[in-house]
Amino acid sequence: MNRKLRFASGSLVLAIAVSGCTPASEPQASAPVKVSTETLEAKPLPISSELSGRIAAPRTAQVNARVAGVVLNSVFEQGSDVKQGDVLFYIDPAPLQADLDSALAGLKRSQADALRARQQEQRYRQLIAGNAISAQEYDNVRAAARQAEADVAANEAMVQRARLNLGYATVTAPISGRIGRALVTEGALVGQNESTPLALIQQLDPVHVDLTQSTREHNELRRALRSGQLQQLSQGQARATLLQDDGSAYPLPGKLLFSDIAVDPGTGQIILRSEFPNPDLDLLPGSFVRVRLEHAIDQRGISVPQRAILRNSAGLAQVLLVDDELRVSLKTVQLGAAYQNRWVVTDGLTAGDRIIIEGLQHARPGEHVVLDNAALPLDQAIGQSAGR
Repeated sequence: MNRKLRFASGSLVLAIAVSGCTPASEPQASAPVKVSTETLEAKPLPISSELSGRIAAPRTAQVNARVAGVVLNSVFEQGSDVKQGDVLFYIDPAPLQADLDSALAGLKRSQADALRARQQEQRYRQLIAGNAISAQEYDNVRAAARQAEADVAANEAMVQRARLNLGYATVTAPISGRIGRALVTEGALVGQNESTPLALIQQLDPVHVDLTQSTREHNELRRALRSGQLQQLSQGQARATLLQDDGSAYPLPGKLLFSDIAVDPGTGQIILRSEFPNPDLDLLPGSFVRVRLEHAIDQRGISVPQRAILRNSAGLAQVLLVDDELRVSLKTVQLGAAYQNRWVVTDGLTAGDRIIIEGLQHARPGEHVVLDNAALPLDQAIGQSAGR
């Protein structure tokens, strides 16, 4: 029995010794990462830029008192829509009516003087024909008649001015639009030696958005257009998209009206005016907004899905490329504007490049990968990006 135990123990020690002399086995290589890719194609893409600006009313009218007087009452609802010619305020017409009556009386007096002067001229014309009076006397009578006619014309003008002032006592809306709060109350003395603002009317549909663009961006765009790299859009084709506070697009598209021909010497920027419909009056003058404005078309533009973009510690945009040997490489790119859930690439990629769009978190530069899908054409990739 003891002999059997000693034999078993020896066999166990021998087995341990043999196993200790055996070299360790090499670890098995990890399986390649599966990724989805997209092969880039050159397609016509709009070239746009996001510009900041403020909303402005296309027409603004300040309602002023054109005659001096006391405001009797206002007959409009503050904050409502008014039409051109609607009555807004009444100014006390009594002093103005008195001025009109005085001007009418002066006109009648001058008309009577003119009648007497004409009759005297007619009598003297008969006398001068018979040499009963001197030529000097006749000339004096003719001059007096002409003076009387001039006095009549001057008094007629005074009557017309008095009628106008009496009409100005009824203050009407000069344009159609939305009127703000009343700037005066009943009993206020207005128009006394100065123009007194009474209210403000603004047209709010459509509205203008005045945008600012740096001269550097403007000159770069012009150089690209002249070189033939980009195709310019006409003002009627240049679409503008207003971006709201939450980043969403305003549902109604706008258009570019014109670009200023001068540079602001204080800011070194150029003013571009766009127009947006505003039927529900959601856009208020003075609001700060951003507008995505399409300037031109790149006939051979390159774009990538937004989810394919990586950012390094410096904030630079990068993509992962897959070559013909299915090896991954890292490439830094320059991005332009967003377009249909994609980024327009201005530099770094060319048509035919194959980029990783899914599985980026596991792929590493220098490693081999396995394609989980066939390389997607651009049209299909854009559809998948929009559907996600």
